[in-house]
Amino acid sequence: MTGQEFFRDTQETIRAAVAKLGHSEGVYKILRNPRRTLEVHIAVTMPDGSVETFLGYRSQHAAVFGPYKGGVRFHPNVTKEEVEALAMLMTLKNAVLGLPYGGAKGGVICDPNALPPTAVEQIARGYVRGLRDMIGPDTDIPAPDVNTNSRVMGWMLDEYLKCTNAIDFSVFTGKSLNLGGIEGRTGATGLGIAYVTREACKVRGVDLKGARVAVQGFGNVGRGAAQALTALGARIVGVTDITGGVYKEDGLDVAALTEYARDRGGVAGFPGAEPLTNEQLFALPVDVLIPAALEGQITGKVAETIQAPIVVEGANGPTTPEGAQVLADRGIMQVPDILANGGGVTVSYFEWVQGQQGGLRWSERTVHRRLDRYMTSAFAAVLAYSERYNVSMREAAYLFAVDRLATGMIERGWVPR
Repeated sequence: MTGQEFFRDTQETIRAAVAKLGHSEGVYKILRNPRRTLEVHIAVTMPDGSVETFLGYRSQHAAVFGPYKGGVRFHPNVTKEEVEALAMLMTLKNAVLGLPYGGAKGGVICDPNALPPTAVEQIARGYVRGLRDMIGPDTDIPAPDVNTNSRVMGWMLDEYLKCTNAIDFSVFTGKSLNLGGIEGRTGATGLGIAYVTREACKVRGVDLKGARVAVQGFGNVGRGAAQALTALGARIVGVTDITGGVYKEDGLDVAALTEYARDRGGVAGFPGAEPLTNEQLFALPVDVLIPAALEGQITGKVAETIQAPIVVEGANGPTTPEGAQVLADRGIMQVPDILANGGGVTVSYFEWVQGQQGGLRWSERTVHRRLDRYMTSAFAAVLAYSERYNVSMREAAYLFAVDRLATGMIERGWVPR
């Protein structure tokens, strides 16, 4: 799926939700495009003295309930349209979860794994210099995303403080604990996925203890989900990533697989397991399938092969509209990305609140308890919309988000009642 297709699909999803809810055309006109997107050209001096330039974007969608919030990804396939679509989805995600944020997203076209650390640091700092008038603790709060982490956030924070002479560390989340980060942030997205998977299993009458789970992607999100679900008693039987895949009928040792992937750069070849392709993983006879890689993975054709009664979207936009329709027609429960992978932004919100409160520290136990409450409440609200409108959980999540946003716009006077 191209960035343009992703953007158009996101627009159409919003348009359909506005129409089904009976809200005015004005609501759609506000939500169909980002408020603004900034393009940044970043000059980087390479180790051999040559200069390379990298193109980056930051898109801000709709701040109905508060400042903009969204991650920054470093990836060679970043496009303007992809970033804009992801910003729109962040608005919806924050609305579903009840967070006081609008949606934003950022990205730089680069492959950080093929660059020296000095170049990655220059990209991070140059990106912030280009955005310094656009971001701030009360306006737009970036966070890690694909190929970025607490180290990158540390560089970005330092550059922002230098550029603005500010001393407010809450402008970025996903930071190290030493720089005002929060306990439990690294595994928050995966843990949130585990919480909504638990709730979905309750609805479908699946016992999570012993449930068979397949995970596409073993980065921070997929790995975190696998670890959290294992702790809740589930069995991870299949995992794939960019290197290949592995399958074990009676369950993979996730802790050992994590160590192996860290040492070898991927899961392929894990001892004691059978090789597995993505196509085979999607077709496994499991209780739960978690696509946690990139967007556009479950097409209509792939959806026809899925045997899992529950699909929990860990990645952003992993299911195409055609794939979603096939899953819905087949009666497969879809827990969509704007709900399922909301654990990361929810704990980022907790981190921002900590920073706003002068660095007050929450324990990991407190973070997990509050995250569970947010995820469980959001799941229940989406389930209620699913039953009210007799639609899939996927469609219900968009209806719930758009309804909240439209109500906020009416209350603020943006559109007529």
